[in-house]
Amino acid sequence: MQNDHTMPPVLREFCQKGYSASVNIPHPIPYQGSKRNLANAILRYFPAGVETLHEPFAGSAAISIAAAAHKRANAFHINDLNKPLVDLWRAIINTPDKLAKEYETLWHEQLDDTKGFYKKIRDEFNLTGRPDCFLYLLARCVKASVRYNANGEFNQSPDNRRKGATPATMRDQIRGASFLLKGRTTFSSKNYRDVVLQATDRDLVYMDPPYQGVCGNRDTRYLASVQFCEFVEVLERLNDRSIRYIVSYDGRTGDKVHGVKLPEHLNLTHMELEAGRSSQATLLGRDDATFESLYLSPALSKELTKPKMIFHFTHSEQMCLLETRA
Repeated sequence: MQNDHTMPPVLREFCQKGYSASVNIPHPIPYQGSKRNLANAILRYFPAGVETLHEPFAGSAAISIAAAAHKRANAFHINDLNKPLVDLWRAIINTPDKLAKEYETLWHEQLDDTKGFYKKIRDEFNLTGRPDCFLYLLARCVKASVRYNANGEFNQSPDNRRKGATPATMRDQIRGASFLLKGRTTFSSKNYRDVVLQATDRDLVYMDPPYQGVCGNRDTRYLASVQFCEFVEVLERLNDRSIRYIVSYDGRTGDKVHGVKLPEHLNLTHMELEAGRSSQATLLGRDDATFESLYLSPALSKELTKPKMIFHFTHSEQMCLLETRA
């Protein structure tokens, strides 16, 4: 990592506090469903000595950024089947000032007609895949929620109440992410099955796959979904190779369960992370909390139950880890 003289302001206070704060960790891609708010909780389950952190479904790469900020891995592999997203990450990390300048140009050009300009840039992005266009669309689209049509074209509408992050703010976020990840990140746009094959027993794989469920309907947030049975087979192979991995998969709001739990024969340790109060419950006047499931692989659980690691966890977490190991 670079020295303090070249450190972006977004990171300086964070580092001065001994890497204990999370509010100032850079986050240049505003993605709905990002694990940014849960990143610190997920990092609790990272083992010591991770050589490479692989994110086969990188999205906003919130876990990679947090792991880099907290020095929890030496290298990073950002993969997503959405190639323009990977191209955007490559630009953020390797050419931050160029991308920030391009975003600034687009941001100022929109001011006379924000709605019309958004549609123009959306057409331009669908034609060329330009990273600066994609970043602008992500900063302006409704609820930061990506949507694609059946032809794989970005078709989300603009949020006409806002203009997107200011150029100064976006530049700071871009430079911060680049500062953390430049020089030790590889990129790919492959099927996740090919990515996890690269992992070794010195690495860690974090997976937050798009969930297809049991109906078979395509989720318009993603260019492709992940079949449940296929995903289970991939996890079985990782278990056979003793690869350390973490999966974010299903969850629940109050008593309502979202998704299907991963099968017991995988021998995974199942944790629940509180993700806050459900927005839908708030609208209905209820106080239902949302919990997201986290699954730890057998190899990872075994390592976390070593005497030097187990004291880091709460009593309930210790019991969960020890019961799974038994």
